[in-house]
Amino acid sequence: MTDSTLPTWASGLDNKTALVTGAGRGLGRACAKALAEAGAHVYAVSRTTAELNSLRDECGERIEPWTFDATTDALLERVQSLSSLDVLVNNAGTNRPQALVDVTDDALDEMLNLNVRAAFRVARAAARVMVASDGGSIIHMSSQMGHVGSPRRTVYCMSKHAIEGLTKAMAVELAPSSVRVNSVAPTFIDTPLTRPFFADPGFTEFVMDMIPMKRLGTLDEVAAAVVYLASPASAMVTGTSLKVDGGWTAH
Repeated sequence: MTDSTLPTWASGLDNKTALVTGAGRGLGRACAKALAEAGAHVYAVSRTTAELNSLRDECGERIEPWTFDATTDALLERVQSLSSLDVLVNNAGTNRPQALVDVTDDALDEMLNLNVRAAFRVARAAARVMVASDGGSIIHMSSQMGHVGSPRRTVYCMSKHAIEGLTKAMAVELAPSSVRVNSVAPTFIDTPLTRPFFADPGFTEFVMDMIPMKRLGTLDEVAAAVVYLASPASAMVTGTSLKVDGGWTAH
């Protein structure tokens, strides 16, 4: 593993276990790496075995590859077979930007199935394990679009607003069981998911106009937010959305 650039408080994850969905690439991969650097044993979930193997090669034995589709019962059964779980990063998701009038039922179903239904089911499975043991921290990967509206992203916005509602409701219900629930809401980050969007100069100009800091976020910035919410440094933080958005939602 490379030398850690994480702050000293992140060492509170030594000997903890963390589950990260969508860990093969992009935000999920960055979060899995950061949690492993912070000392956690990470169950890294992806549909693509090759991506998980390369992650393990990069990070070492703290990464345990789990090849599952996040929408399947097989993943839920594996999660609920754990005797304990300290952290869930509920990251798997997708986006298909389209004008509202062009959204097909298939596109609607695909995004809601992964972004909402699968997220709920994975969180429920993790919560069952955490409630039965010593509690834990659940971190939903939301988006700035969970707090605002935006053209060509009606279904994505809807799905992320649902995640924000889920975060608050879970936080209230699970607090007595020592389970904290928060979300991280990034702005646009340079990932395989977002990169094609910036081939359009008009879209790039729109995004830069909306971000007061005038730059995209980085994978490391989002991963650091996740590690904070996973760590004892955030022990009194639950039911909140940590916006890593460069000021987009402050407009």
